[in-house]
Amino acid sequence: MRRLLSSSGFRIAARMILGAAVLVAIVVRVGGEPFLHGLASVNVPAIAASLALFAAATAAAAWRWTIIARRLGASLHWWRAVGMYYRSQFVNTVLPGGVVGDVQRAVDHGRASERAGAAGIGAAARAVAIERVLGQGVQVVLSIAVLAVVGMEFESVLLPALGIGLAVVAVAVAAATLGSGRVRRALRREAAELRAGLGSLRVGVQAVVASLIVCGCHLAMFAVAASAVGAAVPPARLLALAVVVLLAASVPVNVGGWGPREGAAGWAFAVAGFGAAAGVSSATLYGVLALIAVAPGAIVAWVAPLVARRRTR
Repeated sequence: MRRLLSSSGFRIAARMILGAAVLVAIVVRVGGEPFLHGLASVNVPAIAASLALFAAATAAAAWRWTIIARRLGASLHWWRAVGMYYRSQFVNTVLPGGVVGDVQRAVDHGRASERAGAAGIGAAARAVAIERVLGQGVQVVLSIAVLAVVGMEFESVLLPALGIGLAVVAVAVAAATLGSGRVRRALRREAAELRAGLGSLRVGVQAVVASLIVCGCHLAMFAVAASAVGAAVPPARLLALAVVVLLAASVPVNVGGWGPREGAAGWAFAVAGFGAAAGVSSATLYGVLALIAVAPGAIVAWVAPLVARRRTR
């Protein structure tokens, strides 16, 4: 039983079941109409804007990955990083777990770097881990900053609830750190890896700027979705709602990205006075636009093996 509970297959299945349960709970609460409205709101201008914004976000993420990989001694050209990042996002979207694409990206990069006489899979894996952790960290800090500045406009429980949640997380992390030598050693190792990956102030600033661009593009995509479904939300308030929704979207308990994102959107829009249905519709359309925008990754996933086989002939 312990082996079953600790297996990766069980964890993936549990995440998908929980994500499906969240979706069922949302449908029970608000009905299916908000989902259908989000799907019906897909239009050409929204698709075009999302493709452009997602391309900019992918290019910035690839830049972040490139500068960290080079700092760790792994050879990586930016244009190649863009293609590999597109593919990894597509694979993460269509396969359970949400990390298969990143693993594939690290392995392929490491092998290519070794062939070029640079650092191998170990450095490549660290580069992928560091750039993903840094991206998540910047997203959390940006979200807190936005809510601190903009969120005060809301006369609701939104900010207090988020503040309590963040405080609970901080206390839990502090307690785990103080109470476990193993956790402290692991955190020290991770901090050392992060310092090695960033190395200098210049690299750190570039990586943070790239992460801010990524966050900004995804926030803009959510604004496009909200506008397309007809959600009448002032820009400043929409920004605060969007950071909450995108934070929930990063929770690894979902079905192809669906679940917590729609739940958080419905809750946040409701407590902000704009209605749960508007939030669910906005999040639904955002999910559809994200699926469309990641489609170029399918092309890369199909072409890359053909190119690799041709090179080995």
